[in-house]
Amino acid sequence: MSFFDALRLAEEAGLDLVEIAPNSEPPVCKLLDYGRYKFLEQKKQAEARKRQKTVEVKEIKLRPGIDDNDYGVKLKAMHRFFEEGDKVKVTLRFRGREMAHQDIGYKLMIRVKADTIDTAKVETEPQLEGRQMIMILAPR
Repeated sequence: MSFFDALRLAEEAGLDLVEIAPNSEPPVCKLLDYGRYKFLEQKKQAEARKRQKTVEVKEIKLRPGIDDNDYGVKLKAMHRFFEEGDKVKVTLRFRGREMAHQDIGYKLMIRVKADTIDTAKVETEPQLEGRQMIMILAPR
């Protein structure tokens, strides 16, 4: 149908001629109330935003000399974060002369990686930034 015929039909019906798919050949138009159409589109977008989950990054701080029980508590917290769908940033902080024994910290990070392998994947491998070693884990 030609554009002018469609426009005439819209005016007779008291509606608007709205272009739905401008990129198709020929462009697709509908006869409808534009105000109501705009309102329904806004409502759809608001609903989509409401359903969208934002991924938070939770941080777990460790030290090279962490005890097994404390490590278990931190590990349990990490698993809880993964179940909620959040990423976890594991920060290993070195103080004083601990910087001379970075291998201990690296082994601890590898242990964390091994203990969370079933619930998480490594997004950022352990890397040293100043006096901290950082690794980011994301839920599977």
